[in-house]
Amino acid sequence: MRSTLFRTVSVGALGALIMAGAAEAAEKLRVGMTVSSTGSFALASQSGARGIDIWVDDVNKRGGIEIGGKKVPVEIVKLDDRSDKQMVTRVYENLISDEKVDLVFAPFGSTLTAAAATVTERHGKYMMVWSAASNDLYRQGFKYMVSGTQMPVSAILRASTELAKDLGVKKVAIIHSDEPYPAGEAEGGRELVKEAGMELVLLEKFPKGQKDFSTILQKVRASGAEALFPAAYEGDQISILRQMKQLNIHFPFVFMEYASTPQFAAAVGKDGAYIFSHTNYHPAINWPVTAGLNRQQFADAYKAKFPNAEFAPDYQTVLAYGAGVLTEEIIKKAGSTDAAALKKASLDLSDKVTVLAGPYAIDETGKQLKMPFPVLQAQTDGRLETVWPKDVATVKPVFPIPAWNKR
Repeated sequence: MRSTLFRTVSVGALGALIMAGAAEAAEKLRVGMTVSSTGSFALASQSGARGIDIWVDDVNKRGGIEIGGKKVPVEIVKLDDRSDKQMVTRVYENLISDEKVDLVFAPFGSTLTAAAATVTERHGKYMMVWSAASNDLYRQGFKYMVSGTQMPVSAILRASTELAKDLGVKKVAIIHSDEPYPAGEAEGGRELVKEAGMELVLLEKFPKGQKDFSTILQKVRASGAEALFPAAYEGDQISILRQMKQLNIHFPFVFMEYASTPQFAAAVGKDGAYIFSHTNYHPAINWPVTAGLNRQQFADAYKAKFPNAEFAPDYQTVLAYGAGVLTEEIIKKAGSTDAAALKKASLDLSDKVTVLAGPYAIDETGKQLKMPFPVLQAQTDGRLETVWPKDVATVKPVFPIPAWNKR
């Protein structure tokens, strides 16, 4: 199951391979991951993979990761999972058994990561997570899985519900895809809406793969909701927004987390104006980075690495890059690629490192406790401006969102 499309050998690692001869295995650190070439996770997965590539390049320009007093270059081995959880288990088995990787990055999303974790745990391999946030994932007792940069799904809607309350929203509707991550986001949202003192007038799921959202959108409108939170992946959110316009359905407040990505903007164009979203990569967000590149350095590295990229970096790119940086710090701390040593180092570094994506902290299950996402709002000219929290806001939010015939 080797894939030429998703197989990368870094220049530094290749140089080490040529020089090492028979001792090549000791001269490089092999890190495996899967990337989705097709399916519902493809855009986000490939965006994250570009972040990993930037990390690998930066590591190898510095001679590699220091392990036991010696710098070891990194080789990243990428295989295709096609957004398929059945395929993920086979591919991670291949990465570990055939490719002989030392550790792995998780695939995109909670659905695929849960499948991959059953394999990595059986083989005793450490897995660094950059996107999976399902609370259930961290209740399954996986010993060697750590979320480097993705905050728990139960907290995803915290900032946006705070903003909705501050703007005077009283009635909220949440709809969600019947998948672990969106379902966890919706459940967390229910509690956050309650905490904020707003009324949840509708909480309803729709099947994975659904294409027609007209019935559920009509139901939301009939509920009297002032705010709509569709908890779903990027493709679904694009379809929901398009169908809202087609049906002339409008809400004063709409939060779609993926509306901050360049892919979303390219798909919906001007129809994305006024939609609220979130990100951890924006000119107004500059964490005091203690490991890895800062925002400007990262932007320069992305431009140099991907001069002809179809899309600019987004928060998925930054989450994955930050996970790479944390992996480097954890390996250096452990002085080993042994899974137990890496997990211990992960806990030892908790609350002591800040990367481009934000401050890192985990609990014993490996669940991320920090990495907050400020809220953005799309402007009529396509720009994204931060609107919440107030200490990072660059403009005041437009509320209520104008009706379709008034934009």
